[in-house]
Order: sequence, then C-alpha cells, then structure tokens
Amino acid sequence: MEDSYVLQLSEPKFKDFYLCHCGYAQCDPLHNYGPAARPNYIIHYILEGKGSYQIHGHKYTLSQGQGFLIEPDTVTFYQADEQDPWTYLWIGFSGTKAPGLIHDIGLNSGQLTFQSPYGSELKQIILSILKHTRSTTSNLYYLQGKLYEFFSVLTREISLENRPEITAESNYIQEAITYIRSNYSRGITVTDIADHLNVNRSYLYTLFKDELNLSPKDYLTRFRISRAREQLTLTDLSIENIAHSCGYHDALVFSKAFKAQQGLTPTEYRKQNRAINQNRLAASQEELDDIMINRKKI
Repeated sequence: MEDSYVLQLSEPKFKDFYLCHCGYAQCDPLHNYGPAARPNYIIHYILEGKGSYQIHGHKYTLSQGQGFLIEPDTVTFYQADEQDPWTYLWIGFSGTKAPGLIHDIGLNSGQLTFQSPYGSELKQIILSILKHTRSTTSNLYYLQGKLYEFFSVLTREISLENRPEITAESNYIQEAITYIRSNYSRGITVTDIADHLNVNRSYLYTLFKDELNLSPKDYLTRFRISRAREQLTLTDLSIENIAHSCGYHDALVFSKAFKAQQGLTPTEYRKQNRAINQNRLAASQEELDDIMINRKKI
C-alpha cells in the first residue's frame, strides 16, 4: 500500500503541453505498481528511500535524488525497496510538444533515468499544485505555469544515467510489448503474440518469466486491466464500453478478471478511487508538509 495525494485533470485547457495529474506517495515496503501502461508521460522523482523500475526486461535500482521517465503506452513495473521503501513525487503530462520538451531535458526511449539535486524545489512545486484543485481559469493558468517551472528545475544540472545493454531476449520482449500495446483491444491471445514473434508458446513463456517474472497471459491481462483502471478513473464510459475497449467481448468476463486483479469490481473501483482522491485533495499544503516530514514509514 501507499499513502498518496493525487490531483487529476480530465479536461485540459491547453493542447500542446498540459498537466494530466501529479502527486506524491510514501510507500510501504515492496509496494508496487504494474505491470501497467499509462496514456501519457510521467516523471517520478525519489525524495527518500529506494526502489526499482523495470521496463522492457531492464531493471534500474534507484534511490534518493534520482528519477525515471514513463512514456505513453509503455508497460512498466516499479516497486519500493523492502528495507528502505521510497517516497516519491510524480507529474503526468501530455500534448503535441511534450516529446520535444522531454528531449530538452535529455530523456528519451533510450535514456529513462536521471539524477537531480533539486528535490526540495520539485517537492514544493508539487505541493503548490495540489493546493489548486478547482478547475477555474485562474487555477488552470497557474497549473500550466507550475508545469513549466517543474521542467525548468529539471533542466538545471541534470545528470543522466548509463543506458542498459540491449540483448536478443530484451528485443523479443520489446517487440511482444509493442504488439500487445497495438492490438490488446482486438482480443488477442498468447498464441497470437507467439505467432507474431515467430516463436513457440513455450519459448515465449520462458522469455516473459525470465525477463518480467510473469507469464505472457498474466502480462496481457495486467496490461488490459491497467488500461481499464485509467478509463474507470478518468472517464464516465460504461463498464461494457470499457470492457470492449480493453479486449473483452463479455463484460462479465471482464468484471471477473478485474476483480481477480484488483479485489474490487469495476464499479466498486471507480467509486472508491474517485472518493479517495476527493478526500486526499482536501488536505492543505501545511498538512501535506507535515505528512511528508512526520509520518513514520511502516
């Protein structure tokens, strides 16, 4: 589990570069997220503790002062350390200019991690954003300015980490993930993935277990459920429509798979998630600071 405070914006005022969501979380030991794919860019920055970030078969071990980039529609997994779980902040954004602005920082598909000494400034920006929760014109302009300020801080003395070595196995995994990302909504199966890679199912299973510690079937299911979670949180689409968009032709089958993964039905998840976020956003900046400084890690 994690103690987190989140701001989510569903109707951006700006189109070329805009804030989607942000927040911070103080995680329990081994708390994790994923494997999941998100619809927008996200930058995480570690304020305290340690954890790991996994993508395309590569695992990065990161600690205080470091951060990582998640790209849109890319499956990732990240987990807090067992002995020293991390506290991190994050900011999610999108828009036509987002790829170019990411490039300005020095990040891209081959360079996903970084180090910055300005954690206290990044934290204050996120806390300030979390205070401005009303969708007024004034607040939307304020949030836009804070998004640019976040990037301004990151461009100062940022250090980029070494790129991981590319192996034949990781290439297979990346190709499989790309195929899943592009076709999951069509109801593809593990056999379809194996056929696309021109490998047998047994070898595909071995690849996924060795690289991601998941079977291909579990990975595909988690990917679909992660996309469903996004839609349940950010849209008012019906459960049936969400099921179809995630590759389930039967809403009942989707609901059973979702509950097996999340412990809640899709309807329960939507109701609980939105209620939790509304309650968290009621905290003032002073309360947030107190939590960050004083709350003991479990």
